[in-house]
Amino acid sequence: MHNKTVAELSKGLAQKEFSSEELTSHFLNRIETLDGRYNSFITVCKEQALADARAADKKIQSGTATAWTGIPFAHKDIFCTQGVTTTCGSKMLANFRPPYDATVALKFKEQGAVCLGKTNMDEFAMGSSNESSYFGKVVNPWGDNLVPGGSSGGSASAVAARLTPAATATDTGGSIRQPAALCGITGLKPTYGRVSRLGMIAFASSLDQGGPMARTAEDAAMMLNVMAGFDPKDSTSLDNPVPDYTATLNQDIKGLRIGLPKEFFTSDLDSKMAGAIRAAIAELEKRGAILKEISLPHSALSVPAYYVIAPAECSANLSRFDGVRYGHRCDDPKDLMDLYMRSRSEGFGEEVKRRILIGTYALSAGYYDAYYRKAQQVRRLIKNDFTEAFADVDVIASPTSPSPAFGFGSKGDDPVKMYLEDIFTISTNLAGLPGMSIPAGEIDGLPIGLQLIGNYFDEGRLLNVAHQFQTVTDWHTKAPKGIS
Repeated sequence: MHNKTVAELSKGLAQKEFSSEELTSHFLNRIETLDGRYNSFITVCKEQALADARAADKKIQSGTATAWTGIPFAHKDIFCTQGVTTTCGSKMLANFRPPYDATVALKFKEQGAVCLGKTNMDEFAMGSSNESSYFGKVVNPWGDNLVPGGSSGGSASAVAARLTPAATATDTGGSIRQPAALCGITGLKPTYGRVSRLGMIAFASSLDQGGPMARTAEDAAMMLNVMAGFDPKDSTSLDNPVPDYTATLNQDIKGLRIGLPKEFFTSDLDSKMAGAIRAAIAELEKRGAILKEISLPHSALSVPAYYVIAPAECSANLSRFDGVRYGHRCDDPKDLMDLYMRSRSEGFGEEVKRRILIGTYALSAGYYDAYYRKAQQVRRLIKNDFTEAFADVDVIASPTSPSPAFGFGSKGDDPVKMYLEDIFTISTNLAGLPGMSIPAGEIDGLPIGLQLIGNYFDEGRLLNVAHQFQTVTDWHTKAPKGIS
């Protein structure tokens, strides 16, 4: 059953080929047996999941089920879940049990989906390798010494290892797309504001966006049907009609204009990666798509701009964790300043501290104009580049990451080298555009991803293109060695 897609499982449940309780027990057994190797889950909700599965079976029997009723899935441990520990991968929140559900969590509950548990992640979503979690690194199922990507590495690893059919995730600078590429699965970052951020613990508020991770574009479309929509309780949520994303998956892509940014296909791109990505794009061309070279002239500035804006916003957002209201509190503080300093120094990991310091510096009185204001001006230029590009093309295609999965510790001593892992994905977040990664080939036996970027609220087109690609290729069906 674990090799079936969400769409196949939904059909099987509707036709009563198996029950939700049987299905949920199957995945819980796989997690118990196999996740000691991957460390993809922080919390497993065994009893609650089985209870929810039994309730789902009753709905199925009564004829009141939805497409998601009884389907097991997992939440990235950044989404608040009422009464269930929500850690954000940090010691700071190791014992935090939210009194409410995130809007995304509530939407899946209302559909009758069964949450298996909460997946591991880089601490407060800060990282590109899932090595910064307080609960230990996550292992990529494609190799015991390989990172799964970050920050949504736990969700990506769990889906790739067939421990869950699908998982929620978040993307601030590539944190859905990059781990999806490194683990050989499908991941989608929607338009900023398309998915509610209420109850999604904030890293950088103007960049964070929740989205789906699954094995296929069809499954991602089914997830986005649940996740997307206006939330009046979220000031960043956009009131825009939500289509049925599964309805347009089979549309013909003949005549689709695909832009290839010349800045992403330079001689600096590894020749194997360039060849594999161009071969993947050629499959779309065979189906009638038209390729066109475009320019995103300010894309080279996306990484430095991001690493001013994101740390600045994180320094503000994480100021709430001070040992007073909730979160980790140091023992026997001498005074208020000691409480603040020791609670934060004990509760936060090294990468989080680094970004808080960078952000605080960039926002300080003497440097605000030189750094933060300038980065926001660059952000506008990057957005304008995309606006001009989408006047001539419908979709933009590029590699998702500069390389396949890399080894643990290989970039840890050089933060800048690690930050460059998001070089192809960050500009999409800065502009607020939707983007996705789909399995598109292998290099030396490891999966790579093709990134598709769309115009605002054009998730349906991205999912359509991805689905059409997956009807003529089988990269999305490949499992890591040893996964049966």
